[in-house]
Amino acid sequence: MLRFFVRFLLWLRFWLFQRLRHNRLVLEHVNGRPFLVLPGVFNPTLFRSSELFAKSLSSEWIRSGSTVLDMGTGSGIGAVYAAQWAAHVVAVDVNPEAVCCARINVLLNHVDDRVEVREGDLFDPVCDMRFDAILFNPPFFRGRPRDVPDFAWRSEDVAERFAAGLRGRLAPDGCAWVILSSLGDDEAFLRAFRANGFQADVMLRRDLLSEVMTIYRIGQGPCM
Repeated sequence: MLRFFVRFLLWLRFWLFQRLRHNRLVLEHVNGRPFLVLPGVFNPTLFRSSELFAKSLSSEWIRSGSTVLDMGTGSGIGAVYAAQWAAHVVAVDVNPEAVCCARINVLLNHVDDRVEVREGDLFDPVCDMRFDAILFNPPFFRGRPRDVPDFAWRSEDVAERFAAGLRGRLAPDGCAWVILSSLGDDEAFLRAFRANGFQADVMLRRDLLSEVMTIYRIGQGPCM
């Protein structure tokens, strides 16, 4: 009952105060970093998973000089934050508007010497590369996307396809870092990881009252 009430209050706040920032050209700030959000791109401040994920990254998770893949980059927030430590970051998104948006934010945050942005579905744009760390804030909900922007919210098989392709894109001692929500089909992701021989360790869990967000480290063993 409490979670339902908090979700209602969040919906009311969104409708009264935030909806004019949704699906529109708007400049947001996260810890003083600017992020221009284009229409049709997931807003990292209105929807809390991206901001929580990016703010949780640290030198313990992203080794100095490492290579990083930011899967489903959206506005590019994960790639921008990872560039604090990584030598090379590749940001990928299936949404052309998100690719354009991420490229703008890479320039705005002066990390274009370390971050490149590619368009494509899951691992297709990086099929010849391996990474020390892979970041993924996936679509939480199971279902067919209604349009291209909806790929940020739902998919019919992203859990299974991501888990199946993960081993081939990780360096021998690499790990993936995945954020999941209790509102979505988080068990589908965990089953897919186990089915492909990965273990999922809880690294951070936040009860936001309306939902529980959990960041998992996905690997074949301890990550170096």
